[in-house]
Amino acid sequence: MKVAAISDVGKVREINEDNYYIYENDIKFYIVADGMGGHKSGEVASAIGINAIKDHLLKYLKDENEEQSIKGIIYQAFHQANKEIYNKSLEDKDCEGMGTTITMALLIDNKLYIGHVGDSRGYILRNGVLEQLTQDHSLVAELVRSGSITEREAMRHPQKNIITRSLGTDKNVKVDIFSLDFKKEDILILCTDGLTNSVDKYELQSILNNMDEPIDACNELISLANKRGGYDNVTALIVENKSKSKESR
Repeated sequence: MKVAAISDVGKVREINEDNYYIYENDIKFYIVADGMGGHKSGEVASAIGINAIKDHLLKYLKDENEEQSIKGIIYQAFHQANKEIYNKSLEDKDCEGMGTTITMALLIDNKLYIGHVGDSRGYILRNGVLEQLTQDHSLVAELVRSGSITEREAMRHPQKNIITRSLGTDKNVKVDIFSLDFKKEDILILCTDGLTNSVDKYELQSILNNMDEPIDACNELISLANKRGGYDNVTALIVENKSKSKESR
């Protein structure tokens, strides 16, 4: 298993409200978050969200858990994070209205469990083909799904930053949770919209297919997003299920 991640402030924003976390021990999990809100509160929201989920998973997860139990723990972790962010926004005027996206992957026994709220994304590259695992909770994603606009048009849409679901902005939240096999040679990428608003799916697929190491792909993706304006914070986290060394080329 090879893992790498980079989070970059970009070329326009003063504060990086993105965040990520990697835990690799008896269990492995990976989280990316994109905070929102004024006066540094997006940075606060993404940090609270990641810490709450991390703490809940480490407290309750055991290797022997059944699949439904694992999904239940992820569900509870997201709701705990939502509660902590929401309560903080009520207690602190500077944090009013803050929230965060969270996309996470938990790896147990070659099975990935995905938890997702917002418009950060999870993708898997399998046999050279990139598939988006998560569904964006955003206005433009709904327009794409209805056939009103194309995916390429969505990248340039004036309302592309309007999300329809996030952690901490409401007392309750709906969480997408599902599982899939993580096969040998699969590559998982979790990323924020600072990447996907600048780099399309086919460019992402090409970079992952041609990478030597996950850190190389992270660097190339961040560099490309910044070269195209760097209008947002950008985060990429890559996990390669590597079974053997690639031949030198």
